[in-house]
Amino acid sequence: MHSVQFDGSFTGWREAARGLLQQGVAPHQVNWLGDGDTGGLFDHAPVSISTQSEAPAPRIPKQLLELLQSAARFRIADRWSLLYRILWRVAQGDRAAMLAGDIDGSQLHKRLKAVRRETHHLHAFLRFHPRPENAEGPQLVAWHEPAHDILRSASGHFAERLGRSTWLIATPDDGVYWDGQRLHHQRPCPSEWQRLAQNPEDDGAALWLAYYGSTFNPARLNRSALQNNLPVRFWKNLPEGPLIPQLMSQARAGAQRNGQAEAVARQGGKRIHCSATKKAALNESVCPDPLR
Repeated sequence: MHSVQFDGSFTGWREAARGLLQQGVAPHQVNWLGDGDTGGLFDHAPVSISTQSEAPAPRIPKQLLELLQSAARFRIADRWSLLYRILWRVAQGDRAAMLAGDIDGSQLHKRLKAVRRETHHLHAFLRFHPRPENAEGPQLVAWHEPAHDILRSASGHFAERLGRSTWLIATPDDGVYWDGQRLHHQRPCPSEWQRLAQNPEDDGAALWLAYYGSTFNPARLNRSALQNNLPVRFWKNLPEGPLIPQLMSQARAGAQRNGQAEAVARQGGKRIHCSATKKAALNESVCPDPLR
């Protein structure tokens, strides 16, 4: 058994995997020790794999390397074992290992889907907090707790949209800092970055909460859809997170029957009657049926 120690990065794994392939080491003969793993009680001592070999380097499709690099962001105990098994099979001529219908390929594509979804969650549910204008360091800070290692690859999304503004995203594992021109990634995340992100000085927080609460429509509440599109695990890190259970409770206690906030219901005005055609065109959002 070969216990391979590396730095836990995809680049480190790829270098070790290349050496193993050139030496003809099969997947079941490898125990991967990366990202702090120390192995089990009966494992052999870690060995370094030399990339110097007389055997020709295996020809690996570029598409496969891209898939493996993305799947490597999925956090699971055997993430490197599956990747090497697929790499080994493709190097041996079995390209079915890349397909979703294959037993290994199925696991690969499940991980790819989870990584893509977690990337979407970062883009959708991250909340930047502005810092005081006279404060040193980043102008915007955010705290996020992703389920997978997607921060480095997914944070370029914000660099494209926030221009020259400086910002910081911290997580329990790593962090990124955009200085206006270049993205800096740190793993582990510096404690100072974590402190800034978890304790923002945001003077506009109360205004945002007032806006969020006033736009909530209890008549359109669908609890299962809400939790599916905005998983509960993200609520604690959203500024509006503490409001969501309260608004849902009020909706179940009677506000949902009103179809609008109580403060709005007390206002005078004429009731607007809509034809069935107009209701369909407006998707019942502008003129709701009062008997619904």
